[in-house]
Amino acid sequence: MDLSNLTNTPGARERRKRVGRGCGSGMGKTSTRGHKGQAQRKGHKQKLQFEGGQMPLVRRIPKRGFNNAAFNAKALGVNVSTLEAKFEAGAEITVEALAKAGLFDNKRPKIKVLGNGELTKKFTVKVPCSASAKAKIEAAGGTVA
Repeated sequence: MDLSNLTNTPGARERRKRVGRGCGSGMGKTSTRGHKGQAQRKGHKQKLQFEGGQMPLVRRIPKRGFNNAAFNAKALGVNVSTLEAKFEAGAEITVEALAKAGLFDNKRPKIKVLGNGELTKKFTVKVPCSASAKAKIEAAGGTVA
């Protein structure tokens, strides 16, 4: 590979639309701007929601109700099989330890240990657990605080 055989991927370099270059080009006379009015004038840019001075749709529609999405954050599940793979036997599992192991980021504040998979190692878990996860952790000799 050298400079003589480098090419652009198709569509990477598109030619600029040259308007106002005569009727034969198909983009002459009004240069694709239509006839008269503020949209034809030089330097005119309108806002995305602008509807020609008419009350915009966003403002015409009534605003009602309450959205609980911000407060209804679901807990991020971590399975016992993941704990088995990521931690050594006898480890203390806290929110900080799970974050350090790269199992979640701090954007999701809620976390819960779930009972999917097998567990043979003994852990001290200081994170909320499901009933099946608690049973598996205690069956392996660990504790849930």
